[in-house]
Amino acid sequence: MRAITVVKPVANAAASAQVKLVNDWPDPAPPGPGQAQVRTLASALNHLDLWVVRGVPGLELEYPRISGSDGCGVVERVGAGVDQSWIGRRVVLNAAMPRSGSPRPDDGPGSTLAPEYELLGEHHHGTMAERFNAPVTNLQPVSDGLDPCEAAAFGLTFLTAYSMVVTKARIRGGQWVLATGIGGGVATAALMLSRHAGCRVIVTSRHQWKLDRAKELGADVAILDQGQDWSKQVREATGKRGVDVAVDSSGKATHIKCIKSLARGGAYVTPGCTSGPDAVTDLARIFWNQLRILGSTMGTPEEFAEVVALYRAGHVRPIVDQVYAPDRCGDAYARLEAGEQFGKLVINWAG
Repeated sequence: MRAITVVKPVANAAASAQVKLVNDWPDPAPPGPGQAQVRTLASALNHLDLWVVRGVPGLELEYPRISGSDGCGVVERVGAGVDQSWIGRRVVLNAAMPRSGSPRPDDGPGSTLAPEYELLGEHHHGTMAERFNAPVTNLQPVSDGLDPCEAAAFGLTFLTAYSMVVTKARIRGGQWVLATGIGGGVATAALMLSRHAGCRVIVTSRHQWKLDRAKELGADVAILDQGQDWSKQVREATGKRGVDVAVDSSGKATHIKCIKSLARGGAYVTPGCTSGPDAVTDLARIFWNQLRILGSTMGTPEEFAEVVALYRAGHVRPIVDQVYAPDRCGDAYARLEAGEQFGKLVINWAG
């Protein structure tokens, strides 16, 4: 089958030079118990795909390999124990597979433990191919009338944003939400979900054209990030009150500005740290204003079912930046690495 392969990590090399379309990648094995085999209609890129290209710290991955943690396709085969009615259904993928381990006798209670995940497209071969296998619990059906390129752009970013703002930060209608780095998939999904919940949203970006797009999508306030302390602008926009939730995947470059932007009892929620993990914070502000610092990684199958239900009902929709044929995969990775996109970059396997 055709597959976009990551050849081998090369230090300081462009991502576009490290991916290659091949026509003779072996088909996936027959689906095992609890699995389905999906014929891919479209797959979408995430920042995670750049990590797979560069090599993921702490993981010994074998190369060449297939990345891709987002996809839309049609179920063709199912394994043992899977209802046959899945066959022929159009589905979207949740790439996050909770890892279960055997408890040890002296382990404490797990009531506050978060799931540990393995990912299709990182730990296992992903969706950048004509077929892939996945646990059926990680699939959700969507209408055949939906554009598969749009549907492929939905999964990981909307699941991540939903777990952040709905499950963990517990947004409520009328609150203020700050999303940094608008144009990225998670920030844009957080904007959409917050608007759907009746929140007012402030966005930041280093690019004016991305701010203009965000305003078209319903952002209430757009702040051009030129390296200034824009927390003062956030405070001014909210009548000096501050925001209830700050959604930030940048990390080092924006963390302290987000902390200074929060209202009393507010929540800083992070799913990543693309500008670096060693951020400077303000502990006095955190304890005095009773702030919450929340880490968030992907989401559960239950959360995925909830957010896909919003998509099926037409309440939220992903933004597709550009669609590429598989043989233009290098162009897609180059645009992702340059950060030029607003929304998702999609590979169309059905074209």
